[in-house]
Amino acid sequence: MNKPQSITDNRYRFDSFANGETFPGRKTGRLPMMGWNSWNAFGSGNSELLTKAMADCITELGLDELGYKYLVLDDGCYKNERVDGLLSNEEIKFPSGFRALSDYIHSKGLKFGMYNDIGSNLCAGAAVGTCGHEKEDAKSYTEWGVDFIKVDNCYYLWDNATFSNAENARYTYAPAIKTIVIEGNGIKKEFSAVKDGMITGAGPAARDDGSIAGIGTFDGTGPVQSPVGNMSGELTFSAAGLVRGDYDLFITYTSGKEPELGQWLQAAVTSGEKTEYFYDDLLPESENGKFSVSEAIRIHIENDTDVIRLMNHRRQENTLYSYATLLEGFFEADKDHDIVMSLCEWGKTQPQNWGYKVGDSWRILNDITFQVGSDGNPGHGEWTSDYTPGVAVQYNKAVIMDEFSGLDKGWNDPDMLMVGMDGLDINMCRTHFSMWCMMNSPLMLGLDLRRVNKGDDIYNIIANKELISLNQDPLGVQAKRIFTTTGAAHPDKEYIRDNNRADILAKPLSDGGLAIAFFNLDDTNHSGMLTADLNEAIRFLGSKMSDSDSFINASSYKIKDLWTGETATVSDKMIEIQDLSPCGCTVLKITPAL
Repeated sequence: MNKPQSITDNRYRFDSFANGETFPGRKTGRLPMMGWNSWNAFGSGNSELLTKAMADCITELGLDELGYKYLVLDDGCYKNERVDGLLSNEEIKFPSGFRALSDYIHSKGLKFGMYNDIGSNLCAGAAVGTCGHEKEDAKSYTEWGVDFIKVDNCYYLWDNATFSNAENARYTYAPAIKTIVIEGNGIKKEFSAVKDGMITGAGPAARDDGSIAGIGTFDGTGPVQSPVGNMSGELTFSAAGLVRGDYDLFITYTSGKEPELGQWLQAAVTSGEKTEYFYDDLLPESENGKFSVSEAIRIHIENDTDVIRLMNHRRQENTLYSYATLLEGFFEADKDHDIVMSLCEWGKTQPQNWGYKVGDSWRILNDITFQVGSDGNPGHGEWTSDYTPGVAVQYNKAVIMDEFSGLDKGWNDPDMLMVGMDGLDINMCRTHFSMWCMMNSPLMLGLDLRRVNKGDDIYNIIANKELISLNQDPLGVQAKRIFTTTGAAHPDKEYIRDNNRADILAKPLSDGGLAIAFFNLDDTNHSGMLTADLNEAIRFLGSKMSDSDSFINASSYKIKDLWTGETATVSDKMIEIQDLSPCGCTVLKITPAL
């Protein structure tokens, strides 16, 4: 293939993303997944012996009884090339094969997870990505008894993803557009992109040469852009003054192969609730940055209220198509086989918009750490950085994404837990775990479990039943930020990257109570009083509460600190705490007193 597949099914189109419809084989209603993943602990150096050792540790520590059920084998387990077109185990590290390993894990009462990629290669390099092999790979995984599949996005052919050709940006952005001409039915009209066009979504902007560039989907891999709002931009024109009929559309453009300046164009007309596509392909490459005029694109105008749309949503549509093809393969292999799909495209294509259609969770940023461990080396984590590695960086984005998650959708995934890795002290680890529990993030442990003993500091974090119960609460509602010391007018929507602050989150629970969490994002002590107003919490959560009237009308409340175990009964609806340690937290469960 020298270009992406044609899309003729509107289920994959951008306009379908908000319709709430999932693809066949996608099971809804799951709570966030809990388990262990090999990557942070061992990178691509995992082995059959290490995997079995981790399975033994999970059961010996009783972590399975707390909900840690999925044991996921990440990158580095396959041969570097396919064998007769099929995936095969790396024979030195995994001599018994994947079915035998699956049987061992299942014999421990656990569930078996594996890893692949929608590109041509895996991130560690093996040329065994699912692209073009989705159906046979799904059959293999089903035969191996795989319960969970993490699917990455390296070497993707139709995007400038990690390790992909940078020039693939030509597929993900439209050319810069200067003017359009519409001719037919005795009418000829010229429109300036800057003066007559309307920009929707994030990204498109005027250039000095009078054109509009940046038409595409904003790359969400990094932490710069807020995830809230329309991250996929278009250039549109009104059909006012045009009569019903067919017209020739000519576009003056210049193309490229770099972010914000590409070559792929979608031209469509929306009339009422109906959209018809007239072009969806690469425009001929322009010469040395000069402007070219396209050949005529035949379009149809139904009435003068129509909207002519020039766009490129293929970054999202191509990725959805690839994941959906794999899901379809699982459904064809065995429609009764239950498989969890963990989408790992790092937030690049804004999966919060479409991920629910095919996946149970979707990564929101690049990896939380690039310093993974090995056998004998715990790996290194950071609280924050200028890029995506770090607890606070992932949290800052995930905390305002609550409206994208739920039992009917799936879960925002700020990546695996770094609890137990070097670089994070116990205070940071406790807050990290609390954040993930409050935000309904998947709880995938990422440490060598042989380093954990029952009753030690790390065990007491990952085995905190009451924190886990927040994450696994049957109501399935991600916490909402209701206050931040930055003074944001809309703390639940405003993207804040400055960690010199404290946040207050509220999470409704199925028993009619609330969890209130106080987080200090700063690495210095937060002095003074922090107050959570229960009336304000109810206002923010609204219908997400199971019984807001009973809660707010209660005459008193039982309060339990979920880290210290301390309890109290109060009648005041203003819940106060004094001071927070550096990167520290307080998590309270509040229930109406009987």
